[in-house]
Amino acid sequence: MKKNLKKLIAIALATMATCSVLAGCGSSKNGESSDKSGSSKDVTITYAIWDKNQEPGMKGIVEAFEKKNPNIKVKIEVTPWDQYWTKLEAAATGASLPDVFWMHPAHFVKYAGNNMLMDITDSAKKSKEMSWDNFPKGLVDSYILDGKNYGIPKDYDTIALWYNKSLFDEKKIPYPDETWDWNKLVEVAKKLTDTSKGIYGFAAQEEGHQGYYNFIYQNGGCVLSEDKKKSGFDLPETKQAIQFDVDLIHKEKISPTQQQFADTKYESMFESGKVAMGLFGSWMVSEFKGNEYVLKNCDATVIPQGKKRATIYNGLGNVIAANTKHKEECWKFLEFMGTEEANKIQAEKGAAIPAFKGAEKPWIEFNKEFNLKVYPEMLAYGVPMPTSKTRSKWEQIENDILRKVWIKEISVEEGCNQIAKEMNELLSTEK
Repeated sequence: MKKNLKKLIAIALATMATCSVLAGCGSSKNGESSDKSGSSKDVTITYAIWDKNQEPGMKGIVEAFEKKNPNIKVKIEVTPWDQYWTKLEAAATGASLPDVFWMHPAHFVKYAGNNMLMDITDSAKKSKEMSWDNFPKGLVDSYILDGKNYGIPKDYDTIALWYNKSLFDEKKIPYPDETWDWNKLVEVAKKLTDTSKGIYGFAAQEEGHQGYYNFIYQNGGCVLSEDKKKSGFDLPETKQAIQFDVDLIHKEKISPTQQQFADTKYESMFESGKVAMGLFGSWMVSEFKGNEYVLKNCDATVIPQGKKRATIYNGLGNVIAANTKHKEECWKFLEFMGTEEANKIQAEKGAAIPAFKGAEKPWIEFNKEFNLKVYPEMLAYGVPMPTSKTRSKWEQIENDILRKVWIKEISVEEGCNQIAKEMNELLSTEK
């Protein structure tokens, strides 16, 4: 009996040892298989975005990715733009950033410069799935800091002139086209303005991206020097462009005032037929398409030119949190989003103009109600959104001072000189 008991104990111990070795080789506590690095079979990563209108496109990309990578699940989290950056900053402070998330050039340096984003330079070099050559250089450069890549371009936007066809038809005025310049814009806007009905010819809001930045570069000025060391606001050409924009309100009287824009957003004025023309970025297309009035009465064309043609272009990027626990899986997802397949999916869903060169046609066809081919066409003379390491600070200064200029509290000359002075002080601190 004792001999048999000893045999049973020996067998049991041997079996336990074998199981222990097997467990160490390939199974986890929850029964899922894992590799030598310890990553579980099924991984879920979070993907944070801010535009509900683009969610269908992002879902399409995720579905295609998950089919190719069934062990990786992607959870999309949508937070409105107004809350996105506050939430992201809080997450960064608490070391709980989303695994993958949308990034904007204006905020990029803040996150990359504080080691919050994963360096993807080497991964991109080794990649057989994506190549930087497939994207406009300006978009790629938007997510480079100190020679390192931190993001893959997702999309891009340019700015176009939108106009109300019905208001033009009422006055029997031909629609705007590529022959228009600033003089023609003012001339026609005067004819379309009817203050007795609360209708203005143009929206001259105090906004850089969809406003005066475009005029500045069309006039040969700049917001920031190419080497990012000097402000361009004290240049005569920049001041002239700002003056032109301000005069549309106070001198030409073809635009609502800043106070009127404060009461009713300029987008809403256009969407209700109170403004006949305005500059709008391609990201507005989803909203315009969902607005019955705009869908029925409005269309888009190229921006009227100044001394030369120019339109501001910008582009979102996809980035990875530096402290993600799933670096390999996040890179696979980011890499896939840099492929032609993923870019065409977002185009086909009408999400945005894809950053991948030559993939914009499905986006144009998805929104065939409007003349949207002008948006990618204008990229030929597009100017990248000016930015630097201290952009968040000098942009606030710019906005605060130009609000005073727009209501004529201070002159264009005084305002621009003040911006340039404070900007240059900030730029001198950049390394």
